[in-house]
Amino acid sequence: MSLKLKIVSPEKVVYEGEVDSVLVPGTKGQFEILMGHAPIISTLEKGSVRFTPKDGECQYVQVLNGFVEVHSNNVSICAEL
Repeated sequence: MSLKLKIVSPEKVVYEGEVDSVLVPGTKGQFEILMGHAPIISTLEKGSVRFTPKDGECQYVQVLNGFVEVHSNNVSICAEL
């Protein structure tokens, strides 16, 4: 089992793959998503989405706004870049 992340913008799929963790700029504050995170839907504000792929180094995606949904170790981020 693994944490799966998909980041999409109106123009393209920015990232899709397995990750160890995701840090997002929630409207009420930054929060981290790990394996087993409770289901949640949250809005995002301007900031940096930081994630660590299973086979690589920490990566960043700058977002202007959007939302994140977490369900059954699947993290979906739809954001304006």
